[in-house]
Amino acid sequence: MFKKITTTILLSSALFFVGCSSEEPQDIKEIISTNEYVLTGLDNKQYIVKKEGSGFVLKGAKGKVVIFDIFATWCPPCRGAATHLTSLQEKYKDDLIIIGVSIEDKILNSKLLEFRKTYNANYTLVNSDQNRRLADTIVNELKLGDRYPIPIMALYKDGKYINHFIGSIEEELVESEIKLALGK
Repeated sequence: MFKKITTTILLSSALFFVGCSSEEPQDIKEIISTNEYVLTGLDNKQYIVKKEGSGFVLKGAKGKVVIFDIFATWCPPCRGAATHLTSLQEKYKDDLIIIGVSIEDKILNSKLLEFRKTYNANYTLVNSDQNRRLADTIVNELKLGDRYPIPIMALYKDGKYINHFIGSIEEELVESEIKLALGK
């Protein structure tokens, strides 16, 4: 009995002092800010997104409207939205950045490339271990619940929320929000 109590006290003390250590974390993932997301495009370009307040800022997109398209390759409404998003990207190429954020864990780039080709998704598609974390944070900020529907298009400009759309939506509705945000 005495041996068990002594062992428990020693183990508890060791955990207490290790937990209270003033050493800096050594793991790089611990150093990355919890409000920053590093996404990798299919072209291996990195996109850095920061959560600021209730909005999201894409580094290098000052003055542009950013649409985060939260989707999955198997989702029929997501497939239908791809052509509309491509059309909007072409119309507003200097003022709009569309980031397709797949919620599929460990999806191969080849699967996303196939989606791009089949459904004419000619805008930025990202494939990163941080996709799901960003999607969940956006959805949480929009108060859509834990089990949210897709696709979700969330529009921001300079970190300020514009609007969001859920499910199949007319291209003209999204375009009207883009025009309003751009003052056109």
